[in-house]
Amino acid sequence: MKAREELAIVEEQLLMFTDTAEDARLRALVSETPLANHEWQEARRHEEAMIRGRDSARARVGELERAQDELLAKLVV
Repeated sequence: MKAREELAIVEEQLLMFTDTAEDARLRALVSETPLANHEWQEARRHEEAMIRGRDSARARVGELERAQDELLAKLVV
């Protein structure tokens, strides 16, 4: 199913964004500069956007699976 493939891609990308945000957070803590803090906040915003995208993709997969189950149930009856 294409929706599952898209979800897998989004989840893989989210891992990268999470790692980037964590690295930026650590740099901001160590350097304590406004620039490093800004970079961390920016990375965190990107990560949050990817989380929303992942949640949306998960919801879509759930909707499609429910619709598929309903159609299969109608065929069996």
